[in-house]
Amino acid sequence: MSDLWTLSMPWWEFILRAVAVYVIVLLMTRLSGKRSLGQSTAFDVLVIVLLGNAVQNSLIGQDSSLLGGLLLAATLLSLNWLVGFVTARNRRLDRLVEGAPVVLVRNGTVFWNQLRHCNLSPADLDVAMRSEGCRQHADIELAMLETSGRITITPRPD
Repeated sequence: MSDLWTLSMPWWEFILRAVAVYVIVLLMTRLSGKRSLGQSTAFDVLVIVLLGNAVQNSLIGQDSSLLGGLLLAATLLSLNWLVGFVTARNRRLDRLVEGAPVVLVRNGTVFWNQLRHCNLSPADLDVAMRSEGCRQHADIELAMLETSGRITITPRPD
C-alpha cells in the first residue's frame, strides 16, 4: 500500500516524459495525415489503442504508483488544453498543428493526386457523395477534406 504514493523517479521527470511523448506523438499523428483523426475505421481505432500501449512505458518508466499516473494524466490534459488555447489564438500555429483543408473536387473535376496524397480511396469520396445525394462527380461543386478528416461536399446548384 505504501507503493501507491511513492514515485520511482523525480516528479519533474514524469512531466518531462509526458511533454516529450505528447509532442512527438502529436507530430507523428500530424504527419500521418488527416484521415487518421477523422474517419476512423476499426483499423484506425486499433492503431490508436496500440499507440497508447506503445508509449505507456515511455511515459511511466518503472513507476506503478497512483501518484505517478495522476501526475501524467494531469500533465497530458494540461498540454492538450494549452495546445487548444494557443492554437485558438495563433493562426500560424493552428495551421501547423491542425493543417489546412484540401480541395478534392472542384466543379466536377476530381483531383486524384490529392486523394492519393491524403491516403483517401475513391470509396471514401463515394461515401461522402452519397451522404450529400450526389450520384456522380459532375454533381459536385466543391469537395473538401477538412482538418477534422471529414469530407464535406457542396453539390452543384440545379
